[in-house]
Amino acid sequence: MSATAPSACCPPSDDRPDLRPIEGEEADQELAALAKAVGHPARVQILRLLARRASCICGEIVDELPLAQSTVSQHLKVLKDAGLIRGEIDGPRTCYCIDNRALRRLKALVGGL
Repeated sequence: MSATAPSACCPPSDDRPDLRPIEGEEADQELAALAKAVGHPARVQILRLLARRASCICGEIVDELPLAQSTVSQHLKVLKDAGLIRGEIDGPRTCYCIDNRALRRLKALVGGL
């Protein structure tokens, strides 16, 4: 399966500035949750793969990693639950893309350490 054209799962990036604080109890909780989501090398690889693409990716995520389909699916679920990626059902498959705003937020929270 190949990458699809940008679709509902990959609308244009939200470029509005994120004015939420990068310190404090709420920010600490958010950083801990995001850090847990990227706390596995396979999930970091998935994020890198998605960040290099401007379109949704479906089946080739599994082709790019030396992991079983079920394992990749579990890692995708963790990233999606954390809000770092989005997934859109496209027929019999789900296509994924990175959520650039969430990735910028993670970078800001880490930068605030």
